[in-house]
This record gives sequence, C-alpha cells and structure tokens, in this order.
Amino acid sequence: MERLEVKTIHGKQYYYYSKWGWKDKKCRRIWQKYLGKIEDIVKAVEGGGPPPVYADVFHWGLPCALWKEVVRAKVVEIVDALCPKRKQGLSTGQYLSIAAVNRAMQPKSKRSMWGWFSQTALLRFLPEASKNALESQRFWDHMDRVNADTAIKIWQRILEQVVRCESIDLSSISYDGTNFYTFIDTFNVRCSIAKRGKNKQGRSNLRQVSYALFCSSDGHVPLYYDVYDGNRNDAKEFSEILKRFQDFLIELCNGPCVLPKTTVVFDKGNNSKTNFALLDSLQIGFVGSVKLDGHKDLAQISNNDSRFQSYTLKRLEGTKGFRVQKEVYGKLRTLVVTYNQNLYDAQWLTVQNDIAKAVEKLASLRRRLEDRAAGLIKQGKNPTKTSVETQCKNFLKRQHMKRLIKVTVMEGPDSIPRLSYEVDAEALQELSETYLGKNILITNRHEWDDASIICAYRSQYMIEAVFKEMKDRCTGSWWPLHHWTDSKIRVHALYCTIALLLRALAIRRLRQAGLSLCMSRFLSELDRVREVVNIYPKKRGQKKARQQSVLTKTSELQDKILKILAIRKEDMAF
Repeated sequence: MERLEVKTIHGKQYYYYSKWGWKDKKCRRIWQKYLGKIEDIVKAVEGGGPPPVYADVFHWGLPCALWKEVVRAKVVEIVDALCPKRKQGLSTGQYLSIAAVNRAMQPKSKRSMWGWFSQTALLRFLPEASKNALESQRFWDHMDRVNADTAIKIWQRILEQVVRCESIDLSSISYDGTNFYTFIDTFNVRCSIAKRGKNKQGRSNLRQVSYALFCSSDGHVPLYYDVYDGNRNDAKEFSEILKRFQDFLIELCNGPCVLPKTTVVFDKGNNSKTNFALLDSLQIGFVGSVKLDGHKDLAQISNNDSRFQSYTLKRLEGTKGFRVQKEVYGKLRTLVVTYNQNLYDAQWLTVQNDIAKAVEKLASLRRRLEDRAAGLIKQGKNPTKTSVETQCKNFLKRQHMKRLIKVTVMEGPDSIPRLSYEVDAEALQELSETYLGKNILITNRHEWDDASIICAYRSQYMIEAVFKEMKDRCTGSWWPLHHWTDSKIRVHALYCTIALLLRALAIRRLRQAGLSLCMSRFLSELDRVREVVNIYPKKRGQKKARQQSVLTKTSELQDKILKILAIRKEDMAF
C-alpha cells in the first residue's frame, strides 16, 4: 500500500511518498521518498523548481557510432586475447580502441588525449578511464606490448570477425601505395622505416614512411596494409606485399577456393615483368593499366576510329572503347582501349596551361640572352650553350612539352647563345586526336565484357579517396605522428587502419540503407549531435546531484543516421 504522509518538523510540514506492507506480522513502512514542502510540490507540478547549476556538453553522435563499430568488430576482445595483462586499469585493447576512435574522429597527440576523451560520450563506455590513465606515457607503455607480428595477427583476427559478420564482398579489391612525410631527425638511428624518397606531397627533403593498402570495392573496407621503408620503389613493394596478401586471403577465407574469383585492381605504377609473372603464378585475376608510350600502335589510333563503341551503362556515359588481344610481359593479355570525353577535356586544359607556362619561361630566358648580347646585362659570366639547353630542358619537363615545343639553341658570333622556339601545331593536333582522353587497360579476365573491365578499373578511385582522407588535415587519420621508433610507427599504422575500418563500416551501413553520404558530410553531421547534461543543486540528504541528459536538436538527416546506426538515446545501454 502506498500513501502520502505529512510530517511536522520544527513547526513546518514536509511531505513524503511512502510504501507500507506486512513485515513480521506487522504493517511497517518499507520505503519512503522525500517530496519537500507544499510549495516545492506546487512548483514541480507547474514546471518550476530550481534551475540547473551548470551544464556539461559532450560529443555524442560520432563517438557513439564509432564505438559501436568497435564493439561489433570485437576490437577490444581480440587485442586483449593477443596482448593479455593483469586486470588493472584500462586494457591494451581499450587503449588501442581509444586511439583508433580518436584517429577516426578528431586526431590528437597522446598528450592531448584526456582533454578530448573527457568531452565525449566515451566516458559512458569506459568509466574507469581517468586523466592519469590517459597520460601519454600510459599509451606508449601499452604500445610497446604490441610488436610487429602481433600487430599483423590483431588485424587479421579483426578482419576475420568483420568479413564473417558483415559479409564483405571480396570479388574486387583495389591496391595502391602512398607515403607520409615525417619530421624525424636525420640522425635518429632508432628508426629505419623513415627514409628519404620521392614524396607524393612534394616534401622529399623529409624522411617519409610508405604505406600500402588493399581495399575492398564493397564499401572501401580496408583488408590488408603494410608499412615499409620510405625509399622503396612501389613496383618492388608490390611483388612482396602481393605474396603476403595471398597468404592472408587464404587464411582469412579458410581455403584457396576464393582466389580465382578475386580480382586485384592496381595502377600502372606497379607494372613490371616480374610482377606480372608473379600474378600469373599465383593465379590472381587482375585489372590494371599500361602506359600509352609503351603501346604506340594503340595510342596513335585516332579517337574517332570506327572501332570505338559507346556503352549503355549510365556510369560509363561519355566513354567508348574497344578490346584487342596482345602479348604483354610474355603472355597473351586482353587490352581495352578507352576514350573518355571528361578526361580529354581535363587533359586538354592541362596541356594548354603547361604550354603557356613553358613559353613564358622560354620568352624570359630569350629576352635575358638578347639583353646580354646587346650589352644591357654585363654582370656575371656569359651563359654557355650547354647551360641554356639544360635550362630549356627543365622548362619542358612536363609531359608532352618536349614534343610540342621545338627549341633551338645556337652559338652567336659573340659567344653568347641565341634561343628560338615555337609551338608545333601539327604535333599538338596529333596529340589531341590520339593520346588525350585515352587509357589502355590490361586484364587476364578474358571472360569479362569491356564495361565490367572499365568499371572495375574505375573502382580504383576509392582507395585514392581513402589516401586523400588520411592526409586531410581536418578529417584525416594519420597526422599528427609524433613517434620516432619503428615499433611505435607500426602500432600507429595499426590503429590508423582500424580507424579507416570503423569509418568504412559505418558509411557502408548507411549506403546499404539507401543513404549515400561522403565521408566529410558523415563526420560533420554526426559531430554536431551533442549531449547536454544539466546538473541541478543537491537537495537535503542527497549524496549526488540530480542530472538531466538530453540530446541537441537533430535534423531530419541526423535522425536517419542515428536510426540506421542504432545510436539513438533509447538504443544505447550504459
């Protein structure tokens, strides 16, 4: 039986809500709850009451979505099984998962980890985390527990879990490599991976780390990765990583039956006779491309040749092509010659821009030579014919420029070189009608039609988009990198790749539900979903202040995302 009771204390009346029942054959009060004075009850009924003392605002949408992917992929359990430790504080799996979510959400250095973590909903999932537990030294201590072999095993078991639960399609896999520059000191002998090489961002003066990735065309899910020396050639690395990837795939799929059905897509930077021989020996299907200059008989075919046929697929609108059989790298291959109008337009503008820049530099050089011959320039040594030819060669280093701009350097009677140049209109016309807009694809999938081969090769853009995202300073996952030893760089690559996986799985769920978003839009929409926790003043006898939690107002798109990913307030259990 429940009742409302009134108690008079020091001449004032206080109200209690209580429950009574039989105990030891007597009617006794089982529990009671203090309601306050009559005016307090009236204010509560009317919606009044004391205002909150303050409010805490936490990142909700993005950390909840990413942590849910961590739980589905069983990242914590897998890492802890391979890197066990006594039950004290956060586990190694929890440290790596926190680092991965941070990289997928808002990359911070380890010293700034607690400042970020304490402002997210991750506190609900990991209540044992604290400022001391998330100090940089604690992260580094746990990173040292993961060696190179263990990192590979961790990634393999995570992928086994993901492929099994998410039914990832492995029929088409893209491969590519990139590099990331570092600020590791030149004389740091504790790091052998970071070396100087041709940096793809133009920072060849810095030591760099190379990174290779196999990525599924089904949702650009990362499948296999490797970090290697920054000065190693891409083609040489391809042969090494391809063997490891095959072993990884066999073990992942529990047998070699999947290999003939898997097609690896790669670009022309990995071409070599050795690599194609390896692909043949491993019986791996592939789709790639070859350089136009390596097949001039096909490159010089007019873009208006009658052999070109258009395709009915909407995604191939503006593309036409034809196929031939040709011996390439010691074996008969299928080549598909394609012409794309959008590619032609972009390349034509690039050629025109390169011509303008080269002509401007040549005109400036010719003017300086004429001024020196006229006695207007007297300082310095007179240039030689060889030095002028070298300068001209540098001006024409862009693709096609040596072919399109004819340069003549002659020795003058005063030993001062003379320069003349002209744009070859016939060569430009020939280039426009043959090379521009054209690609030559190569494959051993002879049974595929042309459209399937072209679509497979174009899926390569997915992995290029992944690398672009990794290097983005706002939404990227690789920087900042403040490690300077090989072991920590390898662990850094591990949790950065896990971050790619978490993002890819979330995006894949949205697309399967019919909601197509780019990565930056996905991140920004979820990042704007915050949790506001109002903290009210303590009442008499209360040990803990009352809290009220509510999410910020969400848009229709945000509601859809939260529903698809099952991270609405009512879906989350803490």
